[in-house]
Amino acid sequence: MNSSEEKITLPELKNEITARQNIFEILKKDDRIVHLVLIGTKPDIIKQFPLITELKKQQKNVVIVHSGQHYDWNLSGSMEEEFDINPDFNLNVRGTLHEQQSQIITKLGFILKKLKEMKKKIIPFTYGDTTTAAAAGIASYLNDYAVAHVEAGLRTMTPDDSILHSLLNDFDVQEYYEKLKERTVWHKGSYEPFPEQFCTRVSAPSTGVHLAPTSLNKIHLIKEGYDPTRIFAVGNLVADAIQFVKKNSHKSTIFQKYSKLEEGNFIRFCVHRRENVMSKHRFCVLIKAMASLIEKGENILLISLGATEKALIEFGLKNKISLLAEKHNNFIYSPVWPSYNDVIAGMKKCSTIATDSGSMQEETNILGIPGVVLRFNSDRPEAVFKGSNILAPPIKSEIVEKIISTVQKNEDLRKKMKDQKKLYGTNVSKKMINAVNEVLTDRPLFSLFEHQRLGLDKLDFWEKGDTNW
Repeated sequence: MNSSEEKITLPELKNEITARQNIFEILKKDDRIVHLVLIGTKPDIIKQFPLITELKKQQKNVVIVHSGQHYDWNLSGSMEEEFDINPDFNLNVRGTLHEQQSQIITKLGFILKKLKEMKKKIIPFTYGDTTTAAAAGIASYLNDYAVAHVEAGLRTMTPDDSILHSLLNDFDVQEYYEKLKERTVWHKGSYEPFPEQFCTRVSAPSTGVHLAPTSLNKIHLIKEGYDPTRIFAVGNLVADAIQFVKKNSHKSTIFQKYSKLEEGNFIRFCVHRRENVMSKHRFCVLIKAMASLIEKGENILLISLGATEKALIEFGLKNKISLLAEKHNNFIYSPVWPSYNDVIAGMKKCSTIATDSGSMQEETNILGIPGVVLRFNSDRPEAVFKGSNILAPPIKSEIVEKIISTVQKNEDLRKKMKDQKKLYGTNVSKKMINAVNEVLTDRPLFSLFEHQRLGLDKLDFWEKGDTNW
């Protein structure tokens, strides 16, 4: 180092990995394949839970790694307790998106390297479009492991610009609804949601088995050049999770806290996507539409996440929302609920769900509740094609309010949306494990090099032996 240079330390990398006592020694003594299930956010704890349960039921060697991406009680600890999930490792990542990515790659890479040195066979199961999935895929790939990518092939699709611009003029909601169902007017290519669309695309090249929710997701992956024999349309694990909590719905205590909710006929609002909360115009459009519905007497439930609260404060709307909650008994303003049992019980009391969430677009279809997607596009467009969801892009508050109000009040449209085909399957966790087992029966999970893919290394003339780099 010369006199013109200086050393810079990165304190965000100092967080330690926490692990179950003697976990490496325990794994060393177990000859079974390690099914390494990654969790990191509230949605993937909910969705990976049925997979973890089924793996254990089939007596697989299950190791759970929590990235620490979500660490608040309402978003993580409560879910772990509700579903009896006890992580074997916690990577304890913190910081900005790029800091989380780098920490996951470094820390999970360390775990995978240790297991590789023990000559363990590993199948990492990553979930969907999270920062955890993208970084875990990179760490796995660079250690010569392929992942089983749960919820693979999510690709955002956007309707023609002309359709979105037409909303600036007088428009008929039912005609707009029917137009959105035409798949030919939708196109891929959007970067939204940010960073989820990036993360799901980054996850794909590290994947040995693509576990796609629907045939549309499978088509996306095939068109992108991935091996069709490794892509399985198996449904979405949220279908299994909902079936689980339905059996325990009597245990929900949410109506003790919000007695008005039990009367039903609520419109549930959720606004937390980065592209909505980072844009003053988009966020204010959505909040103004919601406020207008409250003042017109509609029952509104606002679930406010950390990003929602930050935007309310940043854009000077916090006091307005608080005053609305004090003044109107038809408005429930609540932080995120820690229990998924409460979430589903509360949703079943809603007549319309207006959300920019990804998973909730699936839940509306499964539960038969009309869904209004508060985005310009959707990474679950199949639910719009089928007619259970409709887009309400945050262009003007009048547009958003008109779409939500029509969905809430027009019985003909409501019936069409409620009666649509359920898209996300049943017994999904079993189908996923069967798909992984099918691949493993006759080929390695990862054929990193061409001589492996062609099977030449299995022939007699091929000289055996490898070295690690």
